[in-house]
Amino acid sequence: MNAVEKFNQRADAVNSLVCVGLDSDLKRLPAEYRAHPTPQYAFNCAIIEQTQAYAAAFKINIAFYEARGEAGWREVRETMRYLRERYPDMLTICDAKRGDIGSTSEAYAQAIFDDLGFDAVTLSPYLGREALKPFLTRTDKGCIILCRTSNPGAGEFQDLIIEGQPLYLHVAQRVSREWPDNCMLVVGATYPDEMRHIRALVGDMTFLVPGIGEQGGDVATTVRAGVNADRKGVIINSSRAIIFAADPAGAARDLRDAINRAR
Repeated sequence: MNAVEKFNQRADAVNSLVCVGLDSDLKRLPAEYRAHPTPQYAFNCAIIEQTQAYAAAFKINIAFYEARGEAGWREVRETMRYLRERYPDMLTICDAKRGDIGSTSEAYAQAIFDDLGFDAVTLSPYLGREALKPFLTRTDKGCIILCRTSNPGAGEFQDLIIEGQPLYLHVAQRVSREWPDNCMLVVGATYPDEMRHIRALVGDMTFLVPGIGEQGGDVATTVRAGVNADRKGVIINSSRAIIFAADPAGAARDLRDAINRAR
């Protein structure tokens, strides 16, 4: 079973397309967790338990852990161990946006897939397919390729017109038609028109969708633009709006329900 199949099975089992982003920035953790010997791990465990019933995936933004050096890396590993042992059917995504050449990519793939045990990782296509070969050949894992990102400055390069169409459509077309079928695309909720164009081009391919919550993406518009023929095909991530909410369980449930109403 590959990463897309794992997500679809979990999505069907819990009737949810929600991905909870564990962007556990130490500076934003409640005081009770900042005082804990393993603050990010303790916080993550609490969030997982409160939200897992409404989630089909968890995404760890690796930057918030790498910034703490050895301690943060250890807490990623412990969070992943917790997820694998308690919720083995849950898709796990490493948001690392890796992309480098040769032995460097091989080392990144080993760290993310083998050492930490993630099911999927976000990747930059800028260096081309050959550079990402150590990830792409892992057919049991998911390779989530940056396509149309959610940030305000995304269009600086992604909207450049090349041979009559924007660069992000070239990425979508090339990845969907020529790269292995363990690939997905990052498509931001903040650009629903672009998402519609990508969906029309790539068929039923699965998208990781950031931009809901604090970035301002609209749930209903995103769902209408992004779902595939099976009314799935989107892993809709919300991070800070869930994990730092007064009621994380309620926030995750409300997002699940809003998505389901729209689809």
